[in-house]
Amino acid sequence: MLNTQAATRQDMTYWLQELQQKRWEYCNNLDAAKRDSRMSPTPSDLSKGLVAKDNPDLSILSQNASAERARNILAVETSPTDLVGEQAASQPAPVQPSAINFSLKQWSTEIKNSMSSLRKGNNENRRSIFYTTEEWEMLDPTPKDLEDSMALEEKRKHLAEGSKGLTSSAFPFDFGRIPHKTRRPLKDMIASSKNRNSSDSSPTEWYAGNGNKLVSELQLKYQSQQEELEKLKKDLLSQKELVRLLQQTVRSSQYDKYFASRLCEGVPKDKLELLHQKDDQILGLNNQLEKLNLEKDNLQQEVKNLKCKVGELNEQLGMLMETIQAKDEVIMKLSRQLSECEDNTSSQSGAVNTSMATCTNKELQELDRLKDNLQGYKTQNKFLNKEILELSALRRNAEAREREWQAKYTSLEAKLCQIESKYLILLQEMKNPVCSEEQSPAREVITQLLEDALKAETSEQPEQAFFKPHLVSEYDIYGFQTVPEDDDEEKLVAKSRALDLRSLSLSENREISTGVKWENYLASTMNREMMRCVELKNLIRSGIPHEHRSKIWKWCVNLHVKKFKDSTIPGYFQTLLQNALEKQNPASKQIELDLLRTLPNNKHYSSPTSEGIQKLRNVLLAFSWRNPDIGYCQGLNRLVAIALLYLEQEDAFWCLVTIVEVFMPRDYYTKTLLGSQVDQRVFKDLMSEKLPRLHAHFEQYKVDYTLITFNWFLVVFVDSVVSDILFKIWDSFLYEGPKVIFRFALALFKYKEEEILKLQDSMSIFKYLRYFTRTILDARKLTGIAFGDLNPFPLRQIRNRRTYHLEKVRLELTELEAIREDFLRERETCVEKRDLISDDEEDS
Repeated sequence: MLNTQAATRQDMTYWLQELQQKRWEYCNNLDAAKRDSRMSPTPSDLSKGLVAKDNPDLSILSQNASAERARNILAVETSPTDLVGEQAASQPAPVQPSAINFSLKQWSTEIKNSMSSLRKGNNENRRSIFYTTEEWEMLDPTPKDLEDSMALEEKRKHLAEGSKGLTSSAFPFDFGRIPHKTRRPLKDMIASSKNRNSSDSSPTEWYAGNGNKLVSELQLKYQSQQEELEKLKKDLLSQKELVRLLQQTVRSSQYDKYFASRLCEGVPKDKLELLHQKDDQILGLNNQLEKLNLEKDNLQQEVKNLKCKVGELNEQLGMLMETIQAKDEVIMKLSRQLSECEDNTSSQSGAVNTSMATCTNKELQELDRLKDNLQGYKTQNKFLNKEILELSALRRNAEAREREWQAKYTSLEAKLCQIESKYLILLQEMKNPVCSEEQSPAREVITQLLEDALKAETSEQPEQAFFKPHLVSEYDIYGFQTVPEDDDEEKLVAKSRALDLRSLSLSENREISTGVKWENYLASTMNREMMRCVELKNLIRSGIPHEHRSKIWKWCVNLHVKKFKDSTIPGYFQTLLQNALEKQNPASKQIELDLLRTLPNNKHYSSPTSEGIQKLRNVLLAFSWRNPDIGYCQGLNRLVAIALLYLEQEDAFWCLVTIVEVFMPRDYYTKTLLGSQVDQRVFKDLMSEKLPRLHAHFEQYKVDYTLITFNWFLVVFVDSVVSDILFKIWDSFLYEGPKVIFRFALALFKYKEEEILKLQDSMSIFKYLRYFTRTILDARKLTGIAFGDLNPFPLRQIRNRRTYHLEKVRLELTELEAIREDFLRERETCVEKRDLISDDEEDS
């Protein structure tokens, strides 16, 4: 056993403080090493586009400045009042009833004590022995130890005399057996050992007399010392683990004591209690999460071991099967030979018959032996099959337990997201001033906590103190920024929204696994092409998994533009792009102006050097050369940017062709935006039919909601809803067509119908309509409204209403054009109106 003891209580306090500091640094380094060894899931090889190249890592908690300030305030004393240097060296060592007694000390003080003892030359003082990797000190032995060691020394001397020059122990540093009365320095002991070794007699004397007996005794002693050393190492590891746990407990208590003392000044007790409860819940959940991770690692290791055993058994089984097959061939060969021998028996002579009978008997004996071997192999095969079945059952049980722990882990992570979201809102409420404008200490602490909580969790912070689950990172899996950088209020709302979205996503994955259904469907289509069917439509409506979205989107686009592709030559896209680059293109100037304004909050399009900018430019230029009537319209850039996140350049080009030339009516993206205006009137009719109360409410307060919905239809909800909902809408849109836009536009209003009906003035209604879609996070509920509550939703009805409103809008545009021509003629004839210009002339 290792024994740590100090002379006084004050000395003990100092060494405990030093031990805490060393263990703190060691735990920080160990946790950092463990985090570096974790691997993130690799994306599927099927994914393409800009998003597929991103590999999300585990998020790392940023260094908490408040916690660092707390550690500085609670810093411990650096040295004890006495017992350092010569004073400590002159103190008597505490006596313990053990032959080997160690005391753990700090390096610097130990060296001072040892050097002071050597300078004074006092034999009664303590002497230190330093090893290469550990920090130990040999304490003075007890009187009983001295007597035992003296007895052993006398016995050794008698043995040496009897063996006539036999050397002494091969281990001069034999703790517990070397006499301590002489207290010789280490170099004297080494010198005496060399002298004894140099005075040995001839090698033959080593094996004479009692030499063999002494060698056996030394071997037994060596083995016992090795066992004792292993036991001491195990005890040391357990003590280190205990010290680490005590250090974590002390650190947590000091952190809580510091913040409790700062928060108690000027803050109500009920809010303090609420903050303590939330912090305790977060700490408890983190501890549970760490335990679950450890259990998960153990289960994974157990599964790997079982798989290795199953593989070995399969190899043995294959070898046995090959052996059995070879034996069967030998048996068949012998059987044929036996039948041939029986046929030839009657035609041969008596001597030949006798010899053949002898051979036949031998063959029969060999056949019996082979049959016995075959029976043994069959029995062994049955046993191996039974073992394989048992191992398979164990593997299935281990996988079931792993899935159960994974579900619990997901549930705890979702709860942690909810608690952290509420924690952010609580901090913001406590930060807001109530009556006075004075900055209290508690408010400063709350402000600091709020700033720490809003820091994005990036992978460029390897120095944090502990591991935390990946809750909210700087960018989501699609590359969109989760927390804005400019407005603090918007930053708080965005992070709270991201936490709620993460919690919903984890809950959905825990309740039902859409990925399993997709894996089964794609496995069933391995040897055949995918076809339109009800099962595929339902799967797409529930959302395409991230790893399969590239493949499904490409299949949907090819399904709609197959007739266009068949009529084009190979390399059609590259030809268009080359012509647009070499020849004068009127749309290129406007395209260049809109590139950086496309998706500035997405890392793939945030700077001129981003990878997506050049691809976006190429697709837009090629499309403008294919459709000179449209050229380029604002809105096309966002459609292409979303497509490029999962498709390559040429596939994104055909995706834009699908939207503009197949899905949308003609003149949808032309200068007059005729098709877009028609769809807004169709949407008004559907609102009055599907949501009559909300439509009447808008009519009552004269709110033109088409000013908001116009952009929804033009860019298919880009920058209008959260990214998870946006890509689920695009999944159904690329498969079913433009009817999906009407479905989800109505579903968004249906989702927030009651909240909108509570607003009683036009200004508040219009203000709410500008941002309410960003507050909708539950994609499953929204999808259920769009494809369930709004049925029936026939496409024929939409086409008929488009035809009806198209004629009306054309008549209105004709009248406007006539008014414009009359104005121009009147301006030419009237001198007073020559200075007036139209809107189009002003833009040009």
